[in-house]
Amino acid sequence: MESLQREIILIEKVCEIYHKISKLDSLKPSEDVDSLFTELVRTCIPPSSINIATLPADVQEIRSKLIRLCGEAEGHLEAHFSAILGSFPNPLQHLNEFPYYSNYLKLSRLEFDILTEHYSASGQAPKHLAFVGSGPMPLSSIVLASYHLMDTIFHNYDIDSMANSMASHLVSSDPDLSQRMVFHTANIMGVTDELKEYDVIFLAALVGMDIDEKVKVIDHLAKYMAPGALLMLRSAHGARVFLYPVVDAQQLQGFEVLSVFHPNDDVINSVVISRKIAEPVTIDDGYNHHHEWRIDSIMPLSCKYCEFKTFNDPLGQMKMIDN
Repeated sequence: MESLQREIILIEKVCEIYHKISKLDSLKPSEDVDSLFTELVRTCIPPSSINIATLPADVQEIRSKLIRLCGEAEGHLEAHFSAILGSFPNPLQHLNEFPYYSNYLKLSRLEFDILTEHYSASGQAPKHLAFVGSGPMPLSSIVLASYHLMDTIFHNYDIDSMANSMASHLVSSDPDLSQRMVFHTANIMGVTDELKEYDVIFLAALVGMDIDEKVKVIDHLAKYMAPGALLMLRSAHGARVFLYPVVDAQQLQGFEVLSVFHPNDDVINSVVISRKIAEPVTIDDGYNHHHEWRIDSIMPLSCKYCEFKTFNDPLGQMKMIDN
């Protein structure tokens, strides 16, 4: 009963903040915008057992609208600070000007640790990585390339040419990253054979802001990614589902879900890692019997039952679900 009451209070608070945000004239950085979104994030970060499937229809509608408002505000915030950083001779030396830079450091370290655990190409790092939805300030790519994947080529995809121009400018003065960061202005739904070239693809949380859009993108990636390549997605858990879309394992058709991580600290996004399932191959057993096998079907299978474990990460406590 006490837990239910806490959920009711939380939902009422989120709806109250939503109505205030929806009345703003602009979502560009300002005192009112910063205050309301800070309040929203602080409201949603504490652990919660909220199940979005059981939310009333009106709350579901508010959640969908709120995620889009968060996405719009995040875009304005990144463009604002990308312009500020771009005014310096060496923008990458001033990344800590961005108010959430420390969160990106934590998230990127978490994602690198998860990737390292599951990427198994003879102990080597991925050679080519794509980030879909990189935006005007591609901090995830910059941090991963600078501190964790120092030999990897990063291909950043965004549908907005201005965002790519601003992002490219941030790394243009760096002799290393300017050679390893490539920017593509494209709708990822129109990118096909190129996707087979990437060992790992990251899908930003706000690419596909409702479930139907998200599933279309995932299905497209499943169609064109190379067998065995890894897909890293950002999701949300608990009350954080009011900030970002949720990705469920059932929506990853064509992929084997390897792990799901739910942070318990100020890193908002959950992380889902999955592997593109190999295409079936037909094997003739010599007796006119034809069998379809996937490469992974002849490998030892891991346990398919999920359990929560503590992920021992120095940056904060979180929960891990391994499949």
